[in-house]
Amino acid sequence: MSEQVILKIAGVNKRFGGLQALSDVSIKILKGQIYGLIGPNGAGKTTFFNVITGLYQADTGTFELDGKPYSPSAPHEVAKAGIARTFQNIRLFGEMSAVENVMVGRHVRTKQGVFGAVFHHKAAREEEAAIRQRAMELLDFVGIAKFAHRTARHLSYGDQRRLEIARALATDPQLLALDEPAAGMNATEKLALRELLVKIKAEGRTILLIEHDVKLMMGLCDRLTVLDYGKPIAEGVPAEVQSNPAVIEAYLGGGH
Repeated sequence: MSEQVILKIAGVNKRFGGLQALSDVSIKILKGQIYGLIGPNGAGKTTFFNVITGLYQADTGTFELDGKPYSPSAPHEVAKAGIARTFQNIRLFGEMSAVENVMVGRHVRTKQGVFGAVFHHKAAREEEAAIRQRAMELLDFVGIAKFAHRTARHLSYGDQRRLEIARALATDPQLLALDEPAAGMNATEKLALRELLVKIKAEGRTILLIEHDVKLMMGLCDRLTVLDYGKPIAEGVPAEVQSNPAVIEAYLGGGH
């Protein structure tokens, strides 16, 4: 039985003026994997993320999502296509409750449209109730159901990160793309995050992960790609990547 490829990207290049930000970057992510993208500061990780999720347009490259041609466009279209992402900086609706934040993510899958929302007919009310129920289920899944009605800005930092992941999961994505979810977390919060990502994977979901915490990545990812100055310098399982001389050079410099 062949393995299902969720995301296949080949030959991505991206230039900003005189800066070649990405040079011939290719990845292949299988269903159910946690796939990591690592590299020193300025390696091009977030640029590549932004290309995948439609914030930047690649100069060249081919894209396939679940075996079909995929053209990253506007972020909301990317979400409809099946890719949900979080950002380095938390981007929640601070004055909305936790459950309302998750409901916003779920609305990408709604069917009733503006007419139903304005006139609030029976089908729209039923759909809204289903969205709220799903949002509560996701808050329970990430471990913050007890804070469902607390405004997002009053949640702890770690719980805000969990809320972002719940909102991304609300779009029912084929690929969950997380941009440095452990940034700013203490050791306890990182452990809880690791457990949550393992739990998400156990449900059969696929994760693409950028993270500066190399130890976390090596213990969590099935495969990794390492970027340096926008170029891929290594790809493989964690043990292969850790022992790769080019990776050691990129992180530690010459003489180590």
